[in-house]
Amino acid sequence: MKPANWILIASLYVTQFLPVSFFFMGLPAILREQGRTLEEIGALYLLGFVWVFKILWAPLVDRVSFGRLGHYRGWLLMMQAAMIAMLVLIGQIDGLANFPLLVVLGLVLTVFSATQDIATDAVTCRLLPAELRGLGNSVQVAGGLVGIVLGGGLTLALYPTIGWTGCFLLMAGVLAACFVQILFFREPQVPASLAAAGYGRIWRVWARPGMAGWAALMVIVPLGIGMIFAMLSPMLVDIGWPLEAVGFTLNIVGSLVGLLAVFGAGLLIRRFGRKRMLVAAAFAQAAIILSVLPLAGGARETLLIVPGLVLVFLIYNPIATVMLTIMMDRSAAGSEGTDFTAQYSLYSFMGFLSGAVALQVAGAVGYQALVLIAAGLAILAGLLAVKLYREDRPAADSPAAGAPAYGVSG
Repeated sequence: MKPANWILIASLYVTQFLPVSFFFMGLPAILREQGRTLEEIGALYLLGFVWVFKILWAPLVDRVSFGRLGHYRGWLLMMQAAMIAMLVLIGQIDGLANFPLLVVLGLVLTVFSATQDIATDAVTCRLLPAELRGLGNSVQVAGGLVGIVLGGGLTLALYPTIGWTGCFLLMAGVLAACFVQILFFREPQVPASLAAAGYGRIWRVWARPGMAGWAALMVIVPLGIGMIFAMLSPMLVDIGWPLEAVGFTLNIVGSLVGLLAVFGAGLLIRRFGRKRMLVAAAFAQAAIILSVLPLAGGARETLLIVPGLVLVFLIYNPIATVMLTIMMDRSAAGSEGTDFTAQYSLYSFMGFLSGAVALQVAGAVGYQALVLIAAGLAILAGLLAVKLYREDRPAADSPAAGAPAYGVSG
């Protein structure tokens, strides 16, 4: 595959996660510092449900083309332009003083970002042959991490200096650079024999052999680690860390650790296969979640806190890489956007639900009890992974039968 296509894939994932990461990671720290309750902050995580319901318009993205602009290329151009405009608009209001308006505008921005994600996933499925999908999904997750570094880390760190408007203009500028890349992108075409997906495809995705068990795994795997990931920022703020330290540690240092981990995961997927990597990562979650107990108990010593934070990033992103690779294997040519989105919607639903529920549970029973609950869920995920993949199955280590996908390397 051309280097320019690798760069474009990475840029697309960076720009669609950049504004979302600010709303989910940077803004909660700012709101917590201003005295907002955990329950109020939890409203921001509900915006993530847009990424669940995007399956409702994924077949539309698969089916509607834009003439000379291209099919998915046309969607990418429109969504990038819409996100840039929305970021500029949000930067002109006092979102902290008018929190309900900020949530509404954040909802619209998230819809644009989620729609771009449908088109980006479809283009990535078309560009990547099966043997490159482990590496390709490493790039996907890594792009999201860079978006976190920029949106949740750098932007948060710069907030005291450049202010609200400056932060949103900075994010809009990054998206504008990606918009230029899309203008020069030549989109691969689908063979005429492969018809675009209709809305019936949403249900037919789940009728394929092995999908019921795979769906159960997608429900369980993100719960435990998702609950912990959502609580890191509030826990650090509660023990007295300033916003700059929270943003730097979680969203810059943590994301850089995650970048190394996801590319390592991509190589290990090629070496050991999807199944073994999934089982190993699922069980590793439980021990890593328990390493956060000192922070949950209010410990302030760096040597007690930082190792747990690093371990969370070492597992959070690699397990997502494995899951996304298998999702891509199960996406058929001609309906890539719908097939991948149907699976990812379920997976992301559980991830966002875990974040929203974690804030409510922590407010009711405390951080330590939450960590123990999350560890128990992680053990359950490991047991389910062993049960489902006790016997070798083609879908675990190669593209599913009946769901052929093709790659365009040129």
